[in-house]
Amino acid sequence: MAAGTRWTRDELLVAMNVYDKLPFGQFDQSNPVIKDVARKLGRTPGSLAMKLSNLASLDPALHARGRKGLSGASNLDREIWDEFHEHPEQLASISEEAFRQLFSATESDDVELIKGVGIKHERRSVQSPPNGPTEQSSTVIVRRGQQFFRQMILNAFDGRCCVTGIGIRELLVASHIKPWGAFPESRLDIQNGLCLSRLHDAAFDRGLISFDEDCRLVLSRELKEHLPQVAIEQNFVAYEGVGIQAPGNALGPNLDFMRFHREVVFRT
Repeated sequence: MAAGTRWTRDELLVAMNVYDKLPFGQFDQSNPVIKDVARKLGRTPGSLAMKLSNLASLDPALHARGRKGLSGASNLDREIWDEFHEHPEQLASISEEAFRQLFSATESDDVELIKGVGIKHERRSVQSPPNGPTEQSSTVIVRRGQQFFRQMILNAFDGRCCVTGIGIRELLVASHIKPWGAFPESRLDIQNGLCLSRLHDAAFDRGLISFDEDCRLVLSRELKEHLPQVAIEQNFVAYEGVGIQAPGNALGPNLDFMRFHREVVFRT
């Protein structure tokens, strides 16, 4: 693509997808993620890195932390930014579809943006779609949103469980603090997510564990009733009172959301 070529709406949707999945400070043309996505866009890594930095100038959450991007955001950049944040679930789904199409992914493929690694594209065996066009459409929208959220949260926590530090991606879950189904307005809020192992996600979802005002792990009486069990000792008691593990530049969970979990979900 020739230098100076205007960015299209579809390209900006992909750029927004990358922006939300890649922490600020990672917008460097040498980053393997930037290289992989830029190559598929037919742009230079420097062009994509600059676009992400321009988008950063529109981010109020970033400004609140005393950081800012470049000052070259276009009118279309602002339109896409506003649209994305006025209709987050819809636009996240659309941008995730655009991101997947960029890498020629089939419905059964896994395509993940992995911080520090690049784009991981795994071909999967074909699965049967749900019955009916309406069901298919709604299911795809939800699935795309969940795929988007998973990558955003795992990258925010450096691909590690925030309790145990486990870094095996296949064993990790982007867990919602306020439940996905009951709080649609918070479904794609990065501060509504924790990166947990599958075991700790299940315990958190069922209120067997939670986090206190200082984001330290607390265990329910119901969980402790299963002591002494070696697995409970090793996987839960060993981490009781330990704070959430997250990169120093992470935004961190919303403390009001955490309080909701303690008061409504947690089995004290």
